[in-house]
This record gives sequence, structure tokens and C-alpha cells, in this order.
Amino acid sequence: MRSRQRTPAHRYLSRGARLAGVILLFVIAALLGTVSGVLFAYADDLPEISALDDYIPNTITRVYSANGDVVGEFAVERRIIIGYDDIAPTLREAIIAAEDAGFNSHVGLSISRIIVTAVRDILYQRLRGASTLTQQLARSISVDGAAPLGLEKTLERKIREIILSVQIEKRYTKREIFTLYCNQIFFGHDAHGVEAAARLYLDKSASDVNLAEAALLAGIIQTPNRQSPFVNPAAAEGRRHYVLDRMVEEGYITQAEADEARTVPIEVRGRPGRYESIAPHFVEEVRQHLEANYGVQRLYESGLTVETTLDVRLQTLANRALRDGLRVVDKRHGFRKPTENVIASGGTIERFQHDRWRSPITTGDVVPAVVTGVTGGRMQVRVGRYRAEIGRDGFAWTERGSAAQLVEPGDLIHVRITGVDDAPGVVTATLEQEPVLDGAVLVLDNGTGQILAMVGGYSFERSKFNRAIQARRQLGSLFKAFLYTAAIDRGYTGASILLDEPIIFDMGPDLEPYEPTNYDETFEGPITLRHAVEKSRNVPAVRMIDQLGPEQVVEYARRFGFESPLPPFLSIALGSAEATLLELTSAYAVFPNRGIRMRPYQIVRILDRDGNVLEEHGPESHDAIRADTAYVMLNILRGVVQRGTGIRAAWLNWPLAGKTGTVDDFTDAWFIGFDPNITVGVWVGYNEKRTMGDEEEGAAVALPIWIEIMNAYIGDRTVPVAFTPPGNIIFLSVDRNTGEVTEPWSPEAIQEAFISGTQPGTIAFQD
Repeated sequence: MRSRQRTPAHRYLSRGARLAGVILLFVIAALLGTVSGVLFAYADDLPEISALDDYIPNTITRVYSANGDVVGEFAVERRIIIGYDDIAPTLREAIIAAEDAGFNSHVGLSISRIIVTAVRDILYQRLRGASTLTQQLARSISVDGAAPLGLEKTLERKIREIILSVQIEKRYTKREIFTLYCNQIFFGHDAHGVEAAARLYLDKSASDVNLAEAALLAGIIQTPNRQSPFVNPAAAEGRRHYVLDRMVEEGYITQAEADEARTVPIEVRGRPGRYESIAPHFVEEVRQHLEANYGVQRLYESGLTVETTLDVRLQTLANRALRDGLRVVDKRHGFRKPTENVIASGGTIERFQHDRWRSPITTGDVVPAVVTGVTGGRMQVRVGRYRAEIGRDGFAWTERGSAAQLVEPGDLIHVRITGVDDAPGVVTATLEQEPVLDGAVLVLDNGTGQILAMVGGYSFERSKFNRAIQARRQLGSLFKAFLYTAAIDRGYTGASILLDEPIIFDMGPDLEPYEPTNYDETFEGPITLRHAVEKSRNVPAVRMIDQLGPEQVVEYARRFGFESPLPPFLSIALGSAEATLLELTSAYAVFPNRGIRMRPYQIVRILDRDGNVLEEHGPESHDAIRADTAYVMLNILRGVVQRGTGIRAAWLNWPLAGKTGTVDDFTDAWFIGFDPNITVGVWVGYNEKRTMGDEEEGAAVALPIWIEIMNAYIGDRTVPVAFTPPGNIIFLSVDRNTGEVTEPWSPEAIQEAFISGTQPGTIAFQD
């Protein structure tokens, strides 16, 4: 066959093709040279990727209770480091499908995605992302002290990112890169990494998420600030659908599985914002210790583990008892008009929202409510999505006959939820008000000194000042326990006779005479030492300190651990000195602990992120007083609960002892008491020194709070522990009024404890 003759046109096209090929080769060579030059220029400025071998991202410092529950967290970035196998397979697939389907095959960047995105950027004149998982990781990490590359839309930053991504891919396996990514990536609301995100949004571990939950989490990564279900549930749901579609396209799940997952409603169980602790004042003390000893950076970034002495159950009891007790006392002094009105503030009743309403509303809660109307003598209120109507029975304590005398539409008030009906969105409620006065509770383990519970005030949000350990308040009659313990050590007994009669002390030149009086302004004449303690008589106490010497009594009290100033004046017998609740509670714990003072502590152990012990604490004992002296005083303090000012607690039918304390003008109210295992201290008063009102004494204000805690603590236990006396304690039946030995069946007979050699007929006072 004759070959086809080539025309000039064909020859022209052939030469043009060869020329174009040559030009293309030159262009490619030039581009390669340019790229090589750019890469060479920027490569030296990048950190050594080998530093990632020891890369330690910021993690959460956690505070644990003695029960192992998390009670506090400190972090700049809320992150929990986990391994590859701790991430649910369906979550791994969801992330890859949504963010980088070619992750397992590319070398750190996707050329096809870069070309498509570059064309789009040129056409629309804007920079858009085409990042792989490796690139996202590269720009988010801080390697070898260098700042993260960040998200700045510049060519220089993108080149650095590409170089770093390739380096990462060369050094680490895909499994290692994916694990780093899942621990590093941001999910919104300070949550970094899949584990922190799963706990924040779902209240579960990343290893336990199902398909619908995995798609939700993976969908948040793209724009967490806009697609968080807390911020925009509709956007979160739409993005979840996209992730499910991508998982179908990549063959991870079937269409039927995706369709079923779409029907699952999005339910977020966490709450954005800072960690809310059940023991905020306790945790704040831990934070201050960590900051002082390890520095701010280590506290918030190094993921320390702090094991503490906190008992969650006791802390919960103490929280509730103090808040309820303060409300009771506050309401005794009448209703105060609301100070906030949403309408007056420029808002509307229907649009008003309160942060507290984001959390579940349950029976027993005291929550903010907005008044929506006042009709027929009743008030209508809204608590989030719930409605309620409060009639006269719900505000009877105000002694007002109509709701219109109390509130008006738009007022922000507090109500106690007494019942919840979710279906119609209705609750039943009663009117409450936030108390103005404050208080504190402290619970110590007698045998170890461990701080089991600490409530530093009514509300940590209202005041971070810790009244349990920072506030020094006048002691009132609480000091009498230490005064009379000194007397017992000098040979006195519970049966010793003291004089409750008027007396005037000459205080020296140019000073007013000191004339102590009793609370009831009466005198009972000769009484037993026990009676003086049980009924908290003032005059016998001043007579006793005058006889023993104020300096000697103060020196003796120091053995109980007091560090606050104790001026050696006669008036200290009545509690004119000041001390903290911690000092007092620790001092009273000496009596049930056989005279041994245990140093209070709250931190058991501090570990670094690798489990190395940085600090460890345990019981630290100090001999304070003799065991027999401690038991005699303990036995007298039991009488305070059985017959004296603390008699309200007698119904608990448990081995208990304690002492009330009331300061002049009812400015401070105390009760500190114990059983054989724990000592509980309660203080109530205003932050500034002012009266709480007539008759608001320790027995009426602090004791009911103490009783509520102890009653819940005792629970359904029927076999009580016992106070065990030392071997040299002798029990005799004595007349409680005269202290004389009597028959056990005598109407006034009580069992009195004596140190051997001090029982009636053998008393020998010591100098």
C-alpha cells in the first residue's frame, strides 16, 4: 500500500507539537526548580520534626476525690490523651471520610485536591482549604518550641505547612499520625482531641460512641465554632448527614445504616464552659497549692493528677445542708423585693434565658425563675421551658396575702421545684429567696486529719472567699471546751462545784472594771462544772480562767493547734479571740482522738502526666493532751447534746458530742461536734460583723445545719460506733445538780467519768 503523503499543514502541526513539548519540559523544569528553591529556602526555618517524638501537648490537670471522682479541672486546652485503640473504629472512619478520604494512600498532601482548590481560588479570587489530616496536624502543633503555623491565609504559611506535612509522613506511620491528629484537633468550647470532645458533647468516652455520635463529632471539626450542637443544632445535624453520606461513599457503612443513624436525635449531655465542681472552695485551695509549688504553666498545661481526701457523699450533704439552713434563717427575717426585672433591663419575658436553665431541672432544685404574670393573688412563673403557678401556700412564709404584694411581671426570683411534669412542661414550685447571710462547713476525719468536706460559703460564684479557712471570727462559747480541759488537767472533774454568782474584776488603773454576765442575765449559784459547760454559763468560765491564769490557759490552748492570736485576757474565756473554722474543728477533733491532734490535710498525692509521684502526704500526729483528760472532756461535751444547748441533736440516737457558740449581739453562730469517726464544724454569720437578729444563736442557726449533715451521714446504720475510754477512767453515778455520788436509780443520777484518783473524796488540785 502506498503511504499517505504528508501535507504542509501536517508538518506544521508536528513541528508545533514538538515545540510545545520542549516548552512544557522547560516550564516543568522551571517549576521544579522554583519549587525546589522555595522548599530549600523555607526548610531551614522549620523546626526539627524529630521533636514530635517527645511532643507533649497541653493536657488537663485533674483533681480527684477519695472516691476516684473528678471534682476539679484546670486547663488552657481541655485535652485527654488517648491511644489509637481507644478511638472507636466508627469514629476513626467518620473522621477520615469527612476530612481526608485519601489519608491512608497520600504522602501528606493530596495533589488532586490542591489542583482543584487552586483553580477554584483563581476563579473566585480567594484562598480555600485543601488540607489533608496531616496538613491540619502540621499547622496546629507547636514543635520544638516554635509557634504553630496557624490558619493565616498566606502562600508562605501554606508552603511551610506542606513541607512540615511531608516531613511528618516520612517519619511517622499513618497510625501514629492519626493518633496525634485525634489528640490535637480542636472541637470547640476549649475541647481539644476526640476524648475531650466525646466527654463534652456526649458525656462518654471516644471508645464508646455509636455511628450517629461518631458522625456528629466528625462533623464538628470543619468549623467547630459554627457547627457545635450547643451553638447551632441545625448546622450540627446537617453536617452529621454530610459525614454519613461520605461514609457511605467510602464504603465504611451501608445506605441503610446511614438512614437509620439520621433518625437518631442529637442529644448533648455535657455543658460548655468551665468545669463546675461540687467542692469549688476545696478545689480552689488545691489550685493555689499547685500554682505556688509548680507554677502557672505546669498547673494549666502539664496534666497533673491530684488525689485528695474529699468524700463526695459528705461534700454533697454539707453543700445541701448549708444552703438549706441559710435559707431557713434568712426567711425568718422576711421577704425582700426582687432587685432584677428583665423588662426594666430592656428585655422581654419570653426571650429571657438564664444559664442555669441549660442544666436539668429536677425536684428539690432551687432555680431562678422569671415572673410572667400576677393574677388572682397567685404568681405565674417560667423556668426555662417549664411553667408554674405559685399560690398562697407557696409563699406563706412571707406573711403576705397576695402575690401582687411580692412581685410583678418581669421580676427575676428564685423558686424551689417540688414536682416536674415533662410532657406538658409544667412544674410545681414554692417561692424562695437568696440568703444575704453566709456560712461555712468543715468535716474532718478524727483519726487521720483528712479534710472530708469543705464548704467555704453559700456560693462560690457569689464569693470565692473561703470562710472555712480564711475567715477569722470570734469564738464565743466554743473556747470554754479548752478552758475547762485545762481545768480537768489540773484536777477538776465534771462534778466539781463552781460559782455562778456576780463578780467584778478590777482591771487596773484607768480601766473600767470587768463585770461578766450570763446570756440570760441570771445567776444559778453553785453548779457543777458539767452544768456550766452544758448550759454554757459565762460567769463560772471567767472565774475559772481567773483562777488558772489567762496566760496558762492560752498556752494550753495552743496545744490544740491554734495559730491565730489568742490574747491572754479574762474575756477570752467567753470567746473574745478569733480563729478559723479549720482551727476550731481540728481542735475539737482532739477529744474523740484520745488527745492526739492530727494535722489537717486535703492533698494525698500529686503525680505528673507519666504517673511519677511529685508530692505525697499522710497523717501527721501531735500529742496535745492526755488521753484520759480528753475522754473526761468528751464525756462532758456529750452532755451538751443530751441535756444542754445542743439537745436538739439528741434525737439522732447516736454517740455524739459538741458545743454551741454564740457571739455578742448574735453576730456569729457556731456548732462544732463529733462522733467517734468525724468532726463537723459549722459557722453562720454575715461577712461583715453585724447582728443576724435576736435569738439567732448557735443552737438555732448552726446546730440545725449540723444535725442535717449528721443525720444523713448516719443514714440507716443501726449499730453505732462507741467512744472508748482509756483504762484509767472510772465511772460513778452522781447527782447531776450537786455532783455528789448517788444511787444509779436516782432521778437525777448520771454516769460521770473520772480520771482514777480524781473521783469524789480523792480530788487533789494541782498547781
